[in-house]
Amino acid sequence: MNTFNKEILRFNDPEKAANNIVQKIQHTVLETLKRNGGVIGISGGIDSSVTLALAVKALGSKNILGLILPEKDSNPESKQLALKLSDAFGVQTIEEDITQALEGFGCYRRRDEAVRSIFPEYDPCYYKMKIGINQTGLNQNLPPVFSLTIIDPAGQNKSKILPAKEYLQIVAASNFKQRCRMAMLYYYAEQKYYAVIGTPNKHEVNQGFFVKYGDGGADVMPIGHLYKNQVYQIAEFLGIPKEIIERTPTTDTYTAEQTQEEFFYQLPFDEMDLIWYGYENKIEPEIVGKTLNKSEREIKIIYSNFERKQKTTEYLRTPPII
Repeated sequence: MNTFNKEILRFNDPEKAANNIVQKIQHTVLETLKRNGGVIGISGGIDSSVTLALAVKALGSKNILGLILPEKDSNPESKQLALKLSDAFGVQTIEEDITQALEGFGCYRRRDEAVRSIFPEYDPCYYKMKIGINQTGLNQNLPPVFSLTIIDPAGQNKSKILPAKEYLQIVAASNFKQRCRMAMLYYYAEQKYYAVIGTPNKHEVNQGFFVKYGDGGADVMPIGHLYKNQVYQIAEFLGIPKEIIERTPTTDTYTAEQTQEEFFYQLPFDEMDLIWYGYENKIEPEIVGKTLNKSEREIKIIYSNFERKQKTTEYLRTPPII
């Protein structure tokens, strides 16, 4: 009997699902790690918001510290929504602007050097920039091809294929941002004898959409098993502010606006959740395709893309080898 359907990831009881996570946080932080509370980096996004709300239920608002860690490329809306979240759940926040630290690492200089090697006219005071994957649909089974886009104040953009050398330099430089944030999270965690509570969801963990020893650096990841749709279900139950729930997930890494779908996933979350479930549970592509009104070939190609991402990002999930 075929049980695969569009509602297969819907919780029968969101409260029970949330309480299971709450109990896991309590056990992990208080008993296993023997810490007094939790530090969470909050960005105004859905994942960090749900993680904070669950941690508050588990450990109490007085034992949670929310860190807001902007830098000069950050969208101001991220801070506004993070403050709205902390007010809603009664959590103390501390803001640490990490721009100077990133300048010390040469984050912006190294990134812009690579951008100018593709677009000599690039000036970060004039242009905005972003990188993204050029492939969708039936091209997803091929190795990813990244493009670099610069956008002038009038909104006119120029794009070019990004060679591997420049791509790696831009990514390596940009990853200073997540690693700097991790360092700040652990500063406050050690100061307060707290645990660092990470915010990645299932797709970020399994597909490798995180920075090793950056946003992947944490003591516990309470929502690392949740599909994106399930994160939203729990957000509704927990009363996450509407503006956060309705906000399109973004990378908030480059100066130009960019969705996570555009940068990495190549699929809308509602489709990706179900196709990943099918892939992980070895459901025939034909069955998944019929449910989502896609061809068997399309699903096979997406399965292949998932498999490639898992294999190529296994390094990120591998702990130090002794």
